[in-house]
Amino acid sequence: MKNTLLLCFTLFFINTFSQNENTNTDVVILTKNDSLSGEKTGDIPFAIIEEAPIFSGCEDIERNKRMDCFQKKMGEHINATFRYPPKARKKNIEGRVLVLFIINKDGEINKIETRGGDPILQTEALRIVRLLPKMKPGMQKGKPVNVKYALPIIFKLN
Repeated sequence: MKNTLLLCFTLFFINTFSQNENTNTDVVILTKNDSLSGEKTGDIPFAIIEEAPIFSGCEDIERNKRMDCFQKKMGEHINATFRYPPKARKKNIEGRVLVLFIINKDGEINKIETRGGDPILQTEALRIVRLLPKMKPGMQKGKPVNVKYALPIIFKLN
């Protein structure tokens, strides 16, 4: 294949972005002038949750190794569902898209937002995240809670 693509991704966590309490999937594409700040909603950042959400397939992993399993499964999901947008390939568009979302109390992905990168790349990043499987929800003080998560996806053509 003449143009090989390389998808690089890194998982990391953020502590600040706000969401409303609506449980339907909301997709918001932000521009550089939009802000992620606002009222606090009680959503817990992934980095500080007592018991992080559990990705499907990581249920039987020791608790102290679940984070590695989560990251591995997230990477596998991205690799399995990723398609470099033909329009972006034709125009040689590369870039980084930050996808922010909530893993809600039911383990479903919702309140998806994207930041950065070309809108064509944002659309592909949204598609990938919408295909994430339902997870076991995060727990705080023994109760299921909404967990904030950030996923950067780097689109690069080689």
